[in-house]
Amino acid sequence: MDNKDTKGKILMVFKGSVGNLVEYYDWYVYSAFALYFSKYFFPGDDPTVQLLNTSAIFALGFFMRPLGGWLLGTYADRKGRKAALLVSVSMMCAGSLIIAVMPGYQTIGIAAPIALILARLLQGLSLGGEYGSAATYLSEIASKDRRGFYSSFQYVTLIMGQLLALGVLIALQRVFLSTAELEAWGWRIPFVIGGLCAVVAIYLRSSMEETESFEHHKGEVVGESRIRALMRHPREVMTVIGLTMGGTVAFYTFTTYMQKYLVNTAGFSKNDATMISAAATFVYMLMHPLVGHISDKVGRRAVLIAFGVMSTLCTVPILTALGQTRDSVTAFFLVLSGLTIVSGYSAINAVVKAELFPVQIRALGVGLPFAIGVSLFGGTAEYIALWFKSIGNETWFYWYVTGCCLCGLLLFVGMKDTKQTSLIDKD
Repeated sequence: MDNKDTKGKILMVFKGSVGNLVEYYDWYVYSAFALYFSKYFFPGDDPTVQLLNTSAIFALGFFMRPLGGWLLGTYADRKGRKAALLVSVSMMCAGSLIIAVMPGYQTIGIAAPIALILARLLQGLSLGGEYGSAATYLSEIASKDRRGFYSSFQYVTLIMGQLLALGVLIALQRVFLSTAELEAWGWRIPFVIGGLCAVVAIYLRSSMEETESFEHHKGEVVGESRIRALMRHPREVMTVIGLTMGGTVAFYTFTTYMQKYLVNTAGFSKNDATMISAAATFVYMLMHPLVGHISDKVGRRAVLIAFGVMSTLCTVPILTALGQTRDSVTAFFLVLSGLTIVSGYSAINAVVKAELFPVQIRALGVGLPFAIGVSLFGGTAEYIALWFKSIGNETWFYWYVTGCCLCGLLLFVGMKDTKQTSLIDKD
């Protein structure tokens, strides 16, 4: 590949990924700032109960993702990856702006949490379509020998969105606002930022090039509904759900839930917990292109098996040690060790899923089963963790994560290496 082709690929990756960054920033801002706005929508004296309520709404947003994966996945397979990506980022923008201007419980009563739920449902619909369309786009624009590397940038930008959310939180915590100001009105600022950034993402995505795979098959008659066509691939659908199961529970445990775990269980201050999470997540983000590159050399299956083995063996020791440490440096390395293991899943899961399906149903095949898996396991991880803690059995959650990872490992051992059997190569 010459320099011109390489620059063109990089530009396509950037345009395809930047909207992903904004979408996941908007999605994670909710979790990052839940410690501050939970009592604004849910009155009461018990902070764990308030976090349970906001976490339940976080989970509800996930349950809209299968619908988004279906609707926008079908749209992407009919009208193009670019069109679907434009719709998804616009919907995420609308959800963020609703949260930014919403009055609280003291002002409008029960209407406040209801409006919060509706905004998160809209964002869940958006994100459900974003994943499948973005994963398909990045996988289709890449050459065969660099597909793992290029597709890894989906999670680079996903994590970058999360880091941006944490960065805004750190800046507001330590530079611009007091804790009282953050709890009173400052938590609205990141949602406004997300809405404005989405405008930039819409502009960049409007100039994206469609993939050659889609253009080559554009206008082909499937002969039946795409959901029916997808059901003709039951093994692939179940593979995506099973692949998602262990990986997404581990991912959300060591990313979105970790900040709350460090505060509620390990006893760190909100500021210190945010810094530990942000620092470990930044290093984690940088690992993804390397892991993607490794999968291009040794295959996807070997990397997934390594993740499955390590996550099954190490989750309980890592979380147990984290809950007992009071040292920030120790906590950082423990969180980073968990995230390093998770990178074996997150860096390549998108390309593995895309390689399973033919082009006519690829975005739907990636998006819908993934959304089902992430809704059942990822979206509920934080709530389950807090529920176990609320009943005095927090360590049960450690074993729950381990069990999910073990199920994933059994799948990885029995599956074929999609690098060798990729249907993208047949487009």
